[in-house]
Amino acid sequence: MIRDQTPGERSFRDVKRRDFLKWSALLGGAAALGGAGLLYKLKVGDAAVNTEPDRIVIGACHVNCGNRCPLKVRVRDGRIVQVESDDSEDTFGVHQIRPCLRGRSMRKWVYSPDRLKYPMKRVGKRGEGKFERISWDEALDTVARELRRIIDTYGNEAVYRIYSTGVLGARVSGREGFDRLANLLGGQLGFYGSYSTAQIQDALPYLYGKYSGGNSILDIANTKLAVFFGNNTAATRTSGGSLTYDLVHALRQSKARFIIIDPHYSDTAPLADEWIPIRPGTDGALAAGLAFVLITENMVEEDFLQRYCVGYDEKTMPEGIPAGNSYKEYILGAGPDKTPKTPAWASAITGIPVERIVKLAREIGDAKPCYIAQGWGPQRQANGEQTVRAICMLAVLTGNVGIQGGGTGSREGFMTLPFPSLPTGKNPVSTLISVFTWTKAIEAPTDMTDIKDGVRNKKRLEVPIKFIWNYAGNCLINQHSDINRTTRILQDDTACEMIVVIDNFMTASAKFADILLPACSNLEEDDIVYQGANVNMGALFLTQKAVEPMFESRGHYEIVRDLARRLGVEERFSEGRDREGWIRYLYAKCREIKPDLPEDITEARKKGIFKWKAPQPPLVAFKSFREDPAKNPLATPSGKIEIFSKRLWDIGHTWELGPGEAIPALPEYLPCWEGVSDPLREKYPLQLFGQHYKQRTHSSFGNVPWLQEVAPQQLWINPIDAESRGIKHGDTVRVFNDRGATLVTAKVTPRIMPGVLNLPQGAWYTPDAKGVDTNGSVNILTSHRPSPQAKGNPQHTNLVEVVKA
Repeated sequence: MIRDQTPGERSFRDVKRRDFLKWSALLGGAAALGGAGLLYKLKVGDAAVNTEPDRIVIGACHVNCGNRCPLKVRVRDGRIVQVESDDSEDTFGVHQIRPCLRGRSMRKWVYSPDRLKYPMKRVGKRGEGKFERISWDEALDTVARELRRIIDTYGNEAVYRIYSTGVLGARVSGREGFDRLANLLGGQLGFYGSYSTAQIQDALPYLYGKYSGGNSILDIANTKLAVFFGNNTAATRTSGGSLTYDLVHALRQSKARFIIIDPHYSDTAPLADEWIPIRPGTDGALAAGLAFVLITENMVEEDFLQRYCVGYDEKTMPEGIPAGNSYKEYILGAGPDKTPKTPAWASAITGIPVERIVKLAREIGDAKPCYIAQGWGPQRQANGEQTVRAICMLAVLTGNVGIQGGGTGSREGFMTLPFPSLPTGKNPVSTLISVFTWTKAIEAPTDMTDIKDGVRNKKRLEVPIKFIWNYAGNCLINQHSDINRTTRILQDDTACEMIVVIDNFMTASAKFADILLPACSNLEEDDIVYQGANVNMGALFLTQKAVEPMFESRGHYEIVRDLARRLGVEERFSEGRDREGWIRYLYAKCREIKPDLPEDITEARKKGIFKWKAPQPPLVAFKSFREDPAKNPLATPSGKIEIFSKRLWDIGHTWELGPGEAIPALPEYLPCWEGVSDPLREKYPLQLFGQHYKQRTHSSFGNVPWLQEVAPQQLWINPIDAESRGIKHGDTVRVFNDRGATLVTAKVTPRIMPGVLNLPQGAWYTPDAKGVDTNGSVNILTSHRPSPQAKGNPQHTNLVEVVKA
């Protein structure tokens, strides 16, 4: 259980942790300035603005970082003059949810010179960014007419709301509004998975029966050893409402040794005792090498493997499978590939010394319990589905599943509260495509099948995507792979015939709109916002409009409601409720879940922020299964942990797969295309990945000057690779492959291993006249080849070269 330490128990590492937190706090305060409340006077132009407010309202930052943080917004004379942090009382033992630099910069977002001001229609070629101003009536009349024409001509499967997460957590202004309208009109083509988690979402159900996190991150306080694979919480979950807060809290109360395995020395690495660098896409090989040591040195939990698992050895294999296909045989070299997965074998692939692999295996085997968790980086590879299960095998082999201080090997678990969102109804169209394959659904839809492209609920697509609704998202161009390919597909306006974009700014995606609509920012409308999933508390924020909408901006709900009126379904869409009506409806539903909320919403708004502490002791995943597997079986066909999946065996033998692709029944290491062993390395010798970055949440905040100064866009390159190419720190370099090229400043640092580059994802695509990106946008270089099983985004699977520009 969690306990406090005496001063004498604190190690030197704990001092380093405190220093790291102190430095982080200073950086955040210095960068945020007005947001942190350090300045009484705020310079705007040449004039000093008095920041003493005439009112303070509760707002929220609810972009897709996973956190959702409340903001205290100081307003004077109808203008936001300062954004401050949550300073609510520490009720029920729940700490304040203080936003990171991004949330604190929200004033810069609202008053950005890049704000879209009024509705526009395209007048040049699609993608040129040439528009002319039109009225809201003309804009919505055009959209309604084209949406109706496309449905009548091609059917509802031709309509598609593209994946977008720029507004996530706001329940009235969220993306659910268009889904509700589309379902009233007969439905739309749906998607499964996400750009962030497609491979892990798809892989875990075959092992554990469902997509599930592991033990709560707070449970690290109860472990002896914590091992993170590619899990950079300090960059991706940075606020006081995030996993980073909980990780630091757990480490302070723990004597656990903490190891980070990652190609680069991430922002989370200073919290750890050791960083082990690894080549991208090779985590599965490391897991296999560790398993070899655990098995051959008798460090596995045999009783657990026999009672709770299928497929560990011949005794636990399902019926009907030829001999020699168990996991133990695969690891020891008695399986079909006849290759023992020795530490030497793993070392040659991963770049980790043999002796370090052996030592790590013994550390994992000796630690009772051991907490193993993976971030979403390792699975965002061409072999990501297998990597997920391979890492989880370390928890399975050592019997750490279902116990305090252990875990499943998946991403850490978290608390959620089942608060409702705007109801969307049932989609009459059951067809689903992978979230990553929508460009093919424009270009070659009838070539997309269930066994080749993962189409679900239908053998083959019949019609192309002809209408795209893109709200608060940049996946149309900036966040989708192979920007040049995507551009070529979207430039043809006879293929996809209507693209509607609703946003705050002229993003790379907005330039491809046929109709471009200005949306309200989150501080320009009332809403109800729920805390994100990645935190060990629950929270609700009743957010209030701080200022009137800028220019001609409108809320997403109001835009869709007006569209519904033109299409004859407004009464069913609104159910007689305006925005305030839906907020009150949803708040009443929240009170059914949390009756301690004030009955009167007016009184609730005076407080604005409500928090509930996560149950203690910390969450243990599959605890009931561990206690009694017969009474509490998993959702797998066998009810057990399926190390060998008969379902994947069948899929692997029936699906149409590309060159070098496989879907194995076991958690095997599969080499990535454009990975460590690809012959293409003769031409492009460097592996490139694109981490999530503290400057942005994906591409959100990418145009905020404060954040660009604090964390500029840079290419991380090891001194060895830089020196051989004549590159010095601060040089402008050209990164390129056959798909495209980008210019960016070099960050020469030993914080990344040789042979590997890191270009943080999300920088806004800014091409020159020759089509070369000038802003370090990684997706000019990434591949659109989906992963074999989940048909997911292989964001980190890229080979490139870099030269001094």
